[in-house]
Amino acid sequence: MSGLLATRTARRRAFVYVALLGVSLVLMAFSQTPAALEVQRGIGFVLRPFQGGLDAVGREVTSLVDAVREIDRLRLENQALRDENDRLAMENRTIAELRRENSILAGILQVQAGFDYETVASLVIAREASEFRRLITIDKGSDSGIALGDVVIAEGGALVGRVAEVGPNFARVLLVSDTTSTVIGQLTTSAATGEVVGQLDGVLTMGKVDASVRVQVGEEVVTAGLELSGGIRSPYPKGVLIGQVVDFTRDANEVVQTVYVEAAAKLGRLEAVLVVTGYDGGLPSPDQQPVECSPGDGGTLPDSEQPCYTSPPAAP
Repeated sequence: MSGLLATRTARRRAFVYVALLGVSLVLMAFSQTPAALEVQRGIGFVLRPFQGGLDAVGREVTSLVDAVREIDRLRLENQALRDENDRLAMENRTIAELRRENSILAGILQVQAGFDYETVASLVIAREASEFRRLITIDKGSDSGIALGDVVIAEGGALVGRVAEVGPNFARVLLVSDTTSTVIGQLTTSAATGEVVGQLDGVLTMGKVDASVRVQVGEEVVTAGLELSGGIRSPYPKGVLIGQVVDFTRDANEVVQTVYVEAAAKLGRLEAVLVVTGYDGGLPSPDQQPVECSPGDGGTLPDSEQPCYTSPPAAP
């Protein structure tokens, strides 16, 4: 029974195959006839616009995909260029800052090389500019030989101020613009002297200048280096630049005049300074301070250069 079914199935498959082959041969033969060719051309003519549209859509889709890929590639390249530009800009800023710092340090070292006293170069690490005080903090202190009262100068040899507080690795400098700062200044043209007092607005006042002195706007004012009362040596070396005259006032009824001086040092933008450690200003050392003379000493102690003074006679 099963063999009979298998034979029938094989026959059906053979029949279907032969039928399909016959239809194919007939269609192939028919397709070459003029009528079939005309039908094919008609169908092609009708479908040609749709085919063109499909081709155009395909090209547009392909172009769109390519454009998206190109945009993505350009975006990545643009981001890489921006990153590179940012890196170069940062490097340029760093180089410019290093050049500026080198220029400042070169100016400080030039002053140091031409100065007559021992100095210590230091960087400014903090500023105090309140409504009462004008101070800066530097990164060197007593470990570097800096002591209380040392004079501080800036690029160009301009006066900055004096050390008011010192620690092992820092020092605070009282600027000449502080209201508690007083320096004996000297006009370079006439050699007239006066007291240069700090002002919080930045312009220094030079008071007690002889009214008969002809003051010129633009002339320089330097430290006088004069000995103070009581035989005390000036705390500032002679000839350090304080600033330039910008104005002056003279009262016909006064014997003195006031001169206004613009500080030569850029006190609000200091970055590096020199601390003068080799100048012994202020009070002389104990062995050089005057002591009372014995009769006949002649102003100095026997076999010594130490000065002495004679006390006035007591009142009767």
